[in-house]
Amino acid sequence: MLQIRDHMSRLTHSLTPRLGLAEALDKLHHSGLSGLPVLDEQKRLIGFLSEQDCIPSLLTGSYHCDTRTRVEDLMSHTPLSVAPDDSILDLARQMSEAKPKIYPVLQGGKVLGIISRHQVMQALNQQMKGCQQT
Repeated sequence: MLQIRDHMSRLTHSLTPRLGLAEALDKLHHSGLSGLPVLDEQKRLIGFLSEQDCIPSLLTGSYHCDTRTRVEDLMSHTPLSVAPDDSILDLARQMSEAKPKIYPVLQGGKVLGIISRHQVMQALNQQMKGCQQT
């Protein structure tokens, strides 16, 4: 079975709820991802901020020079997540229904890493190539 644990990335970047939008976007762009988990002081997942979440605020904020927006104002407060033992195939089915492109990977309430649509596609492509060799 293709498991998420074998294809996820370790968490190297995250956001905090009180972080300003400009600094959050810097972290987001530095991560190379289109979204990041938002963690509380105990490193528990409390939200998720994607580039898509930021665009409307960037439009108005840049026009009006409004720098008061915080991560907590824009983040999804009920982020979808997966577990390391979950199936890549199940996640691929979920992603095909226009769900998020990146999921936090949780174990015991802690974020272990993330898995992106790109990583899911790579895993499925490897599986398909294996079929061709038999």
